Amino acid sequence: MGIYLNPGNKSFWKAVRSEIYVDKTELIAYTNKCLNTREQFICVSRPRRFGKSMALEMLAAYYSCGCDSEALFTGYKIENNETFKEHLNKYDVIFLNMQQLLGKARNQEVTEYLEQVVIAEIRRVYGGLFSEHETDLAVVLENIYVETDRQFVFLIDEWDCVMREKQEEEELQKHYLDFLRNLLKDQPYVALAYMTGILPVKKYGTHSALNMFAEYSMTSQYVFEEYTGFTEAEVKNLCEQYHMDFEATGRWYDGYMFKKFQHIYNPRSVVEAMRCQDFSNYWTSTETYEALKIYMDMDFDGLRSDIVQMLGGGRVKVNTRSFQNDMRTFKTKDDVLTLLIHLGYLAYDSEKKESFIPNKEIIEEFENAMSVGGWQEVMRVLKASEKLLEDTLSGNEKRVAEGLDRAHTEVASILTYNDENSLGCAISLAYYSARKDYRIIRELPAGRGFADVVFLPLPHTGKPAIIVELKYDKSACTAIQQIKDRHYFKALEGFSGEIMLVGVNYDKDKDKESKPHSCVIEKLGNITYGQRR
Repeated sequence: MGIYLNPGNKSFWKAVRSEIYVDKTELIAYTNKCLNTREQFICVSRPRRFGKSMALEMLAAYYSCGCDSEALFTGYKIENNETFKEHLNKYDVIFLNMQQLLGKARNQEVTEYLEQVVIAEIRRVYGGLFSEHETDLAVVLENIYVETDRQFVFLIDEWDCVMREKQEEEELQKHYLDFLRNLLKDQPYVALAYMTGILPVKKYGTHSALNMFAEYSMTSQYVFEEYTGFTEAEVKNLCEQYHMDFEATGRWYDGYMFKKFQHIYNPRSVVEAMRCQDFSNYWTSTETYEALKIYMDMDFDGLRSDIVQMLGGGRVKVNTRSFQNDMRTFKTKDDVLTLLIHLGYLAYDSEKKESFIPNKEIIEEFENAMSVGGWQEVMRVLKASEKLLEDTLSGNEKRVAEGLDRAHTEVASILTYNDENSLGCAISLAYYSARKDYRIIRELPAGRGFADVVFLPLPHTGKPAIIVELKYDKSACTAIQQIKDRHYFKALEGFSGEIMLVGVNYDKDKDKESKPHSCVIEKLGNITYGQRR
């Protein structure tokens, strides 16, 4: 077994022997379908620690000749696929970890170093089939193919690290892309090429050397949806096995969504939470929050407002098509938001073309990034939110209105009230600290319409449920009446306990002294609604 040529199955053996291994072997059935077809070039991009390398180790174990991996896959899903034995350990595999190669190359050109070390390994097996002085990897593989008819499976990990770590060196990037194109495109010795990275591959300026690859990214995973992270069913099984709360796991690590699989969980974080028996920031702890802060602080019109809206539980429209697939070419705020989607800091709804913050783990990372400067007004609102919740629970209408006035004053330079939706974002932000005891849902279907904001108490908190209705240039009493008339209580099916109704109105024509916010609070007794669906 080699490092670059036929690395064998040792890495995958370690994965399946680990305390937690979730079976993703059916991915092999799809790559088998792509062998020697027009779909043989696959580029899968997703955030760090989302299982990219493990997938490549699995493919290496399956395809690498020179080892026997049948027993290793026994009991897993791929074993029952009709193509399983047809391609098992039948190909020469070339495995390239570009992150490691870039580090080892040091002052040497990375492609030159790559060819040097890979050819050295190939020479041990096929040395008699090409010149001892040959330094061009493509020529070496052509000679082997002509003489033996053997094809290669290329597995390239962190393919985009040259683009991410050498952002200013455009000539190096173009040279690297040209190298990959010449090595792979239209070459008869290629049976399959599977690349993984964080960024999609399509556009680096006008240079599109790798246009033969089909792309599967965080904006469009298609057939790779269930392999992007853990599915809801997989997480439920783990929670049962490790006696962990499934709803809490979802609040912390769910939120990534695609067309078929609406709930995709961060795999690294779920595994660590199960192992450690504790919910915490496992994924974000592997990288400093400064990386996120750089993009949050970019001076694009509307970007700060969009981030504040998402912190308040809202969503923002984003055009992902203008993104140039690098980490330095930003022309609009949409380019920054799209990068944050690919990095995993934002989730993306491809049907509605909206981005949002997926879960508690990522929300805390945004908090960390804001806490070090530049976002002082937002941080003041977040810190004041605990007192606002206390005043709401005690039914102090005057103080709640005053608290909302102060919150509005703080964020007015970033988030402008122009309709009930923007008001809803600001209100959710003002009640930010409630997240520790409540599940906050905006626009929740209920009765004859949608409740603007519903605070569902988490199990065992003993808190009352809160239904908030927002009005713009009307009255708080009108908001309360709408809750009753449209039966928004139906949003609380399955809840048993006290319910509070909160009506909030914002009057844009009032000056600061007359207070633009008004609030009415009503408390209902302990009520039980039927089984929540």
